Amino acid sequence: MITLKNISKIFYSDKGQVDAVKNVNLHIEKGEIHGIIGHSGAGKSTLIRCVNLLEEPTTGEVIIGGENLEKLSPARLRKKRRTIGMIFQGFHLLKTATVYENIALPLKLTRIRPAEIKKRVEKYIDIVGLRERQHAYPSELSGGQKQRVAIARALAQEPEILLSDEATSALDPETTTSILDLLLKINEELGITILLITHEMEVIQRICDSVSVMEAGEIIEQNKATNIFINPTHPTTKKFLQSFDESQLKDFLATDLASTGKVYQINFVGKSTGEPVLATLIKEFSVEPNIIHANFLKLKNDVIGSLIVHIEGKDAEIEGAISFLQNKNISLVELGDQDDLD
Repeated sequence: MITLKNISKIFYSDKGQVDAVKNVNLHIEKGEIHGIIGHSGAGKSTLIRCVNLLEEPTTGEVIIGGENLEKLSPARLRKKRRTIGMIFQGFHLLKTATVYENIALPLKLTRIRPAEIKKRVEKYIDIVGLRERQHAYPSELSGGQKQRVAIARALAQEPEILLSDEATSALDPETTTSILDLLLKINEELGITILLITHEMEVIQRICDSVSVMEAGEIIEQNKATNIFINPTHPTTKKFLQSFDESQLKDFLATDLASTGKVYQINFVGKSTGEPVLATLIKEFSVEPNIIHANFLKLKNDVIGSLIVHIEGKDAEIEGAISFLQNKNISLVELGDQDDLD
């Protein structure tokens, strides 16, 4: 559905050259929700704007539905862009237009018949839950309602792809959750492929199928969301996943308890979250597992249970217990050196 090949974007100014995006390769399947996460200045917004050529890449190819956008005629490109909706952090609503009018205006500009405009506007007002506010003006709406108008406006073009440029970053946590639920509903019920950028791991956790992590214009890690949460490989990804308190907890466990046994972080995915594996360890091996910390995480398509466990016993018995867990495809990491804690 979306393929980016060796995308780079360079800006020039009086101060010199800025490499905003560097040789990015990315493929997103039809119907997928893909999240790009990174800190401010990582190149996320520039990259997502390259997808519909709001920013023309300096080098590389943007292929949407098998078509290379840069090889299309201006007329064909305009038509193709209508299949790519976009929502922004700043809403971009006309202050003097009602909710209904804000959604209808882009359709009028593309000369769609009035009856079809009415049909689409009413359909997508209902989908975003604003039927009772259709005659209200932006000044009368909350931030979350304004974003719903922007989403309905994008959907009214009936796109195949929806791009989200930090669409929830200006919203409070409760409103963010409602908007993410709406995006998930749009993806599941309308089959629209979604590419979003964010700096919040909670966004990735809640709705994304797959993830790219950006830093200094490059994608430094890319994987399915479940794999990113279970086994992040790049230090930047690990920092996104760890809060300060969790880091301090792991440091305490590794330094204070490792001398009397071994400390492991054990991750359970899907069905394995319901298996009594620690009880089995006690029965089958001469070890004493002690749960120090537990966490439960619900992703879009998976459930992850995470335990930090202190295991006491003879080395051979501990090794046997660990082999037992590994044979059940349960992910675990020994917390003992600084690399595991960072």
